[in-house]
Amino acid sequence: MKNLLTGDIGGTKTLLQIETSSGVSQQSYASAEYASLQDVVSLFLRESGITRVDAACFALAGPVAGRIGKLTNLPWPDVDADALAAACNIGEVTLINDFAAVGYGLAALRADDLVTLQAGNPQPDGVRLATGPGTGLGVVWLTPQGVHASEGGHADFAPVNEVQKELLFHLRNLYGRATYERIVSGPGLVDVFNFLCGARGYSPPPQLRAAMTEGDAAAAISHFARQDYLAREALDIFISVYGAFVGDLALTLLPRGGIYLAGGISAKIVDELRNGGFLRAFRDKGRFAWLLESFPVHVVTHPTPGLLGARAVIPAKITRE
Repeated sequence: MKNLLTGDIGGTKTLLQIETSSGVSQQSYASAEYASLQDVVSLFLRESGITRVDAACFALAGPVAGRIGKLTNLPWPDVDADALAAACNIGEVTLINDFAAVGYGLAALRADDLVTLQAGNPQPDGVRLATGPGTGLGVVWLTPQGVHASEGGHADFAPVNEVQKELLFHLRNLYGRATYERIVSGPGLVDVFNFLCGARGYSPPPQLRAAMTEGDAAAAISHFARQDYLAREALDIFISVYGAFVGDLALTLLPRGGIYLAGGISAKIVDELRNGGFLRAFRDKGRFAWLLESFPVHVVTHPTPGLLGARAVIPAKITRE
């Protein structure tokens, strides 16, 4: 059997998996602790005792053009497929966008890998849309012709109420440009919470401040939303903007085959997504609310859909040899 390597490379973590005749092993690394993808891959192969890989596919959280990929939320150098293959003794390296990998992975999902928010009226041959927040905000859509990667998460944020208008100006002051990713992402949730604290003159309780400082700040806000009213408001804004964004994508793409909410955050807040705020914002499209109600909406709960998709991309001719 061939040695096959797959990777899901995000701004927060790099997840690598090796498939050999001995079985499958997997490891997660904190991306920010390394200087490049080559460093992480080399370490993983040494730890796995692998000296030669026949083929690899890496799903990168950023745009991929041919043999070169850019990581949007990491200060790593561009990933050069050929240089990586030579440095790590890999026979063939393929690079794809991380949400393209999610798109390819949808075919491998089972019914129990999904939580349905809206049944809609699915059409088997219809366009499918996958999107969702992690360190960034990914978008991909699928047609009978193939999988189409996108950087739609960087579209300009459009506020729908007064609080969101204030948030828009706050984000412009911070970044010069306010995109949906600046809200619908892990760092975005933190920015929303900090904006509310400043606007309301609110000091978070010591337990929440400690949790944000010592661990994942976005996860801490999400957890404390059950007991802290401003954390709750921040999460509500996050979910509402998320729903409005996905609704805009749905109007653009008409995904009658279904909408799949993925990324590193959606499955972790599935209960909050089911509580109604997401779908209210998703459907709040005036004369076209009826159309939004017709699209199936699911949350992907499988822990590694990107690895499933990356594995599916490795050429069949290699796996058959």
